[in-house]
Amino acid sequence: MSGTVGSTAGRPRPRKALLLGLGLILFATLVGLGTWQVQRLRWKEGLLETIDRRIHAAPLPLADVEKEFAATHDVDYTPVTVSGTFLHQGERHFFSTWEGDTGFNVYTPLRLDDGRFVLVNRGFVPYDLKDPAKRRQGEVAGTVTVTGLARNPLPEKPSMMLPDNDVAKNIFYWKDRDVMAASAGLPAGAVLVPFFIDADKAPNPGGLPVGGVTIIDLPNNHLQYAVTWYGLAATLAAVLILRLGRPPKQG
Repeated sequence: MSGTVGSTAGRPRPRKALLLGLGLILFATLVGLGTWQVQRLRWKEGLLETIDRRIHAAPLPLADVEKEFAATHDVDYTPVTVSGTFLHQGERHFFSTWEGDTGFNVYTPLRLDDGRFVLVNRGFVPYDLKDPAKRRQGEVAGTVTVTGLARNPLPEKPSMMLPDNDVAKNIFYWKDRDVMAASAGLPAGAVLVPFFIDADKAPNPGGLPVGGVTIIDLPNNHLQYAVTWYGLAATLAAVLILRLGRPPKQG
């Protein structure tokens, strides 16, 4: 009997072995989450640096921005200048808020000299002024020049929490460029520039729409998240060391 007891005394008890195995799996998971947040931090810092560089650059001609989009599919927040004629009867309404008010961002097709179209976010109008008949002064006629920021199209609905677009009522909850254009009454075979343009703060006649409504506010909490995950991993390691380092109870 003494030989049998002696041969098993140095082995970890099954409960300790299980605790050690689960602890190591959880520790690796926490460290992995922290490392992922560090990677996300580097990506977000690079993105913010790119956006800051773009928004402070001089506006480019539309052709230059189109070349960049063709090469990279990313022209978000690139300043651009374009000229054309608005088709106000085709304006689309994107549900939005601005400075505490609920309303719509007005997306209007701009016909270019070459016959193509680009959807321009002219700015915000209050909810009760959705009907363009109530703000006729802002429906400028003739050739106009718009300076603003190019915005990438969305490949899909960004969140299942968003309502579906109500095309029949001309209320959009996410910016589906193709559906906006298809429902705007453009001529058959109309060709669309593959991105949006958000107009700058240049005032419109009558004060509406209110331009310059692009919100550039990308939260960057990844360092905080990384510290949290790494901190939890360190705490778990300390608990495991204390728990597994205890001498076995004498029976």
